[in-house]
Amino acid sequence: MTEAVQTSSSFTPRVFSGIQPSGDLHLGNYLGAMKRFVDMQETGIETVYCMVDMHAITVWQDPEKLRHATRELCAGFIAAGIDPAKSILFNQSQVPEHAQLAWIFNCVARMGWMQRMTQWKDKAGKNAQNASLGLFAYPALMAADILIYHATHVPVGEDQKQHLELTRDIATKFNHDYGVDFFPITEPVIEGAATRVMSFRDGSKKMSKSDPSDASRINMTDDADAIAKKIRKAKTDPEGLPSDAEGLEGRPEARNLVNIYAALADTSVDAVLKDVGGKQFSEFKPILSELAVEKLAPISGEMARLMQDTSEIDKILDHGAERARAIASPILKKTYEIVGMVGA
Repeated sequence: MTEAVQTSSSFTPRVFSGIQPSGDLHLGNYLGAMKRFVDMQETGIETVYCMVDMHAITVWQDPEKLRHATRELCAGFIAAGIDPAKSILFNQSQVPEHAQLAWIFNCVARMGWMQRMTQWKDKAGKNAQNASLGLFAYPALMAADILIYHATHVPVGEDQKQHLELTRDIATKFNHDYGVDFFPITEPVIEGAATRVMSFRDGSKKMSKSDPSDASRINMTDDADAIAKKIRKAKTDPEGLPSDAEGLEGRPEARNLVNIYAALADTSVDAVLKDVGGKQFSEFKPILSELAVEKLAPISGEMARLMQDTSEIDKILDHGAERARAIASPILKKTYEIVGMVGA
């Protein structure tokens, strides 16, 4: 379980994180993000969670599919355990302060910082001249997402750590340039047994909705039979399970399945291997399947129920946006005052 975060600065502890509504939520989204968001919610610290639909349109999206994906992601948050009464839950585009602060940060961040972003290099590739300006600049929007709430902590996966480091750089430069201590230097929270869930077909690749093989992932909309079938067919090696974590070295598929079990069971890898060390995968997979179905099937069922009446989801998002703006608006106003905007 996540322990209460600590902050040494004068800023009130607040957690922020967001997920792109790109559709097809899978186990990696749940274990790497949503489950950890729920843990954070229960620490008593204010938690702000966002569907970052403005990030999604850095590449072209079908409008109807984007609307559906945003609502489905909200349903996923709630089904996973996010309580809109405990956490602020909203979609990014309904809080204009995100984009307004992002412009300020576009003027603070340096071109060289953006060009070093690994995800920019990966996504733009050799077609960088044809990529959208939004795709290039979106780390500044990500920084704004976080700092518009003066968030002190962000639960992130390893693949987002570089973007959080950029957020810290932007906050540091803004504070230095204007001689203030206004934006917090946000701390990453990277923890848990499965913060990076890998493909069931190739343990060296991250689980992804873009993989052409549906068998490579567990979708959060899969029913119990589909979950069990995918685990049963997951790629493994011929060796038995080791008795300690060191024995998983060089065995990516074995490590992935053990990590998933540990994350679902809220325990450590060593604790899992203490119980299952020496077993063959033919024995371990049914145990993992039973646990996965127990934890995940209720989530997929609740998501389906929520998506039957999306007007209720829209009400939750509207209310969340109002709560978010109550925090963001004064911070943006003060930012404008610091920068020298007349009328701020």
